[in-house]
Amino acid sequence: MKFYNREKELKNLHDIQTLSISSSKMSVIVGRRRIGKTSLIKQAYKDKVYLFVSKKNEALLCEEFISIVSNTLDIKIHGSFSSFIKLFEYLMELSIIQPFTLVIDEFQEFIHINSSIYSDMQNIWDQYKDNGKMNLVLSGSIYSLMKKIFEDKKEPLFGRANNKIHLKAFTINTLEEILKDNYPQYTKADLLSFYIFAGGVAKYVEILVDKQAFTYEKQLDVILDENSLFLEEGKNLLIEEFGKEYTTYFSILSLISSSKTARSEMESILNKNIGGYLDRLENEYSIIKKIKPIFAKDGSRTIKYEIIDNFFNFWFRFIYKNKSAIEIENYEYVKNIVNRDFSTYSGRLLEKYFIEKLKLSNQFSNIGTYWEKGNQNEIDIVAVNDFEKTMLIAEVKINPKKIDLKFLEKKATKLISKYKHYDIQYVGYSLEDL
Repeated sequence: MKFYNREKELKNLHDIQTLSISSSKMSVIVGRRRIGKTSLIKQAYKDKVYLFVSKKNEALLCEEFISIVSNTLDIKIHGSFSSFIKLFEYLMELSIIQPFTLVIDEFQEFIHINSSIYSDMQNIWDQYKDNGKMNLVLSGSIYSLMKKIFEDKKEPLFGRANNKIHLKAFTINTLEEILKDNYPQYTKADLLSFYIFAGGVAKYVEILVDKQAFTYEKQLDVILDENSLFLEEGKNLLIEEFGKEYTTYFSILSLISSSKTARSEMESILNKNIGGYLDRLENEYSIIKKIKPIFAKDGSRTIKYEIIDNFFNFWFRFIYKNKSAIEIENYEYVKNIVNRDFSTYSGRLLEKYFIEKLKLSNQFSNIGTYWEKGNQNEIDIVAVNDFEKTMLIAEVKINPKKIDLKFLEKKATKLISKYKHYDIQYVGYSLEDL
């Protein structure tokens, strides 16, 4: 699959590389696994020293790194290094006379190898960065650890990065471009399922493209195959994030994916206080986000939660929830459940699709959803342009025949009462409008 849609990030990395010719610069790239960090780095820098931090003895890791450095920079390194920090100091000294890009991938894994590396790196970086010419790129996929390393004021590398990229999923425009390039006869339903299953995550997109899985049926076959990477994906990516309490986190995410999105509703089912878990899922792990009615006050307790990542949402809703059937390899059973529920399930993701589409239009100052106490008068999308005094109020349905604009106007009565001077537009969006 060709390289898509990272023009801004590539320009950012090229610009910081140019600046590093004068003095060393540190860039941090974070993003969930499979999002395309390594591909971005390889695309940005053809010539680089690329070091991947795997969980092994520090001396063995250094031996591997020395070989890579020697071959990449075509130099002979005399002596041996049993500690990474000695090797890093050597590279910083080398950059004074020989500018180069050093990439350290899965940088957060040093915490399991030798946690003192971070404080030692800070001292060496501060000592050499002004005279050195190193373009240092530190990449990591365990979001909570990378955030702690670089954003916690108590940590030694806090404030040292000159540049940060939080790599996110492909936009809906990019997903549509990929389908046009590879399967021009795609349908609206194919685009929606591609958005729901792959979620814009580069690796998942690549797998579906490589397997020519562009229709809903073929995409589902790839995901629910006995050799599929997708089956264990949620567990493989999130257990390391959550640690020993992963079962509670998984239970919460399973409930949210099944539309149990209010804290009180989840606590009544789990029979425990989950405030701390929700806070960490949002602020440490960036896996969920709060949803408030548009125009709600900051202190409003009218809150729902949403899983940010489309694939994780699908995984918890259909794969984790049916893990017993998965374990006995009854994939047809799970497919039948997906087929039965997909129309209802995809409706919420269709709302999310149109919200993203409106955001990308750059026509609005605020976009959100709306509901009143007791989940009354729910409105799928409200988009406001305060400068032009316009408001778009939308209902989203898979089937356009189910859209009732008269009823939508009635539900919006209280919402628009404070915006009498705004030009209100009521619209319906369906699968046909993708």
